[in-house]
Amino acid sequence: MPRQLLTDTHWEKLKTIMLSFSIYDKPGLRQTVEGIFYRLRVGCPWRDLPVAFGKWNAVYKRFNAWSLQEKLRGIFQALVIEPDLEWLFIDGSIIKAHQHSSGGAHENPTAIGKSVAGNTTKIHMAVDAGGLPIQFSITGGEVHDCKEAPEFVAKLPQAGYMIADKGYDSEPLRIQIRDQGTVPIIPRKQNSIIGNEEMDWCLYKYRHLVENVFARLKHFRAIATRYDKLKRNFEGAIALACAFIWLPM
Repeated sequence: MPRQLLTDTHWEKLKTIMLSFSIYDKPGLRQTVEGIFYRLRVGCPWRDLPVAFGKWNAVYKRFNAWSLQEKLRGIFQALVIEPDLEWLFIDGSIIKAHQHSSGGAHENPTAIGKSVAGNTTKIHMAVDAGGLPIQFSITGGEVHDCKEAPEFVAKLPQAGYMIADKGYDSEPLRIQIRDQGTVPIIPRKQNSIIGNEEMDWCLYKYRHLVENVFARLKHFRAIATRYDKLKRNFEGAIALACAFIWLPM
């Protein structure tokens, strides 16, 4: 039997939330979910799933349907209970897109762009003061953090402080963050002539919490390298990985 990820306790917690999203409690539901996690963890093609998880096509169809209906993102958001909003950390991380992920015949954007590293996708992540993910979005790898930030920040709840690196150095973004009732902690770029009196360098050192989340997500090889052709399926994979981080909470 291939190694599985979910303990009985974690499965019961996850199953309860899945049923609330109208996912039927079929006899093989746990094995289907374990098969999805297995593929996320090892990054194998769907056709190479061990037979212990059932027919590979059935597992893929469940994953694809849940991603299409945004149920995986909903499960992740349902697990985000009472996040510590004293601090919020935001950052982006570039993911190399495998050659098999490009060329999908689909009318919607794929969130794969050209950058120095070739075909890439960027994950934009927000993390609370406890180092737990609370929101994410994905774009092409060529999209600058500051360009995606206004739309991304608008989705975030009010917090005490929002900490980001100098890639988010933008006066309109600072104004937007303040308007949401949050204090921005963002260093100025080296060539900036504007002061930054509210900069708290001690608090800024805790920005490694968002980097730690990226490190944990990339334990899943299907996230460390993008194999999914469709944006929605890669988002579903990230949502499921974030949900796994929240399960022990």
